[in-house]
Amino acid sequence: MSEKIGFLFPGQGSQSLGMGQALVEGRPDLRKLYEDASTILGYDLAALCFEGPAEQLNKTEFTQPALLVTSVVALRALGSGLEPVAVAGHSLGEYSAIVAAGGLGFQEAVQLVQKRAKFMAEAVPPGSGLVAAVLGLAPEVVQEACREAQSEGVVSAANFNAPGQVVIAGEKGAVERAIELVKAKGCRRVMPLPVSVPVHTALMKPAADRLLPFVETASLSDLHVPLINNADAKPLTTVTDIRESLIRQLPSSVLWEQSIRIMGKMGVTTFVEIGPGTVLTGLVKRILPEATLCNVHNPESLEATLSTLGKAA
Repeated sequence: MSEKIGFLFPGQGSQSLGMGQALVEGRPDLRKLYEDASTILGYDLAALCFEGPAEQLNKTEFTQPALLVTSVVALRALGSGLEPVAVAGHSLGEYSAIVAAGGLGFQEAVQLVQKRAKFMAEAVPPGSGLVAAVLGLAPEVVQEACREAQSEGVVSAANFNAPGQVVIAGEKGAVERAIELVKAKGCRRVMPLPVSVPVHTALMKPAADRLLPFVETASLSDLHVPLINNADAKPLTTVTDIRESLIRQLPSSVLWEQSIRIMGKMGVTTFVEIGPGTVLTGLVKRILPEATLCNVHNPESLEATLSTLGKAA
């Protein structure tokens, strides 16, 4: 069974109040991950994740460290007996995936993600960006609408998530214009997303430039299983490739649908989403309907996942 598993790690939009709390209550030793992260971050991360306030948890500079740490908590709860064929993470989740693949130590990952989140939040003035999911249109039609709306400012396709789901992001006025255009082109539904900065657009280039020296000097190791990266949907294992990919990731689109299809071609038949929520599980269901889907975000889902993997072993 082990040769057919892929690990997936969620990104922004998967956060919710209470995330990680039940896992820590079941495994008190895992609380140390929150404590170690809190020392680095300078605030009580467990309290923010478990109790909020939600407005703070939804701010990029707090969301990203919270998701990374909660995902690593879920990974440790799952245990070390499973060896995936490959790992992938959606945007911020790429850092959790690199930790899972042995490329980055936990504390260094927290430090890097704190800087990434800060630089991203500072790249655009608060309230000036907008992120929305466009449902029911072909990717090329969404891209055409974004091109047409660029007279209003920066807007582009940020995430190619699944068949019929493309996330667009950019400057507020330009995104609003693109939303009008996709609706005119037959879009079924547009959903604003709880992401406070326009990720994976040209607006993130300044953040990428500021992050570069920190990624270049971070203690990375070659991965023991491949990472299917966001920017190219290609399997990466070397430190050189990972460093370059993490910088390019910020202003580049997330090629999620393509990444999942690549994992399928690598032989992955069971996908385990590790971390808050089940957003990625839903996307994989639309990309590879025949895949076995598991997730680990609380004790019940952990037990169900271990049972599924045990039965299939």
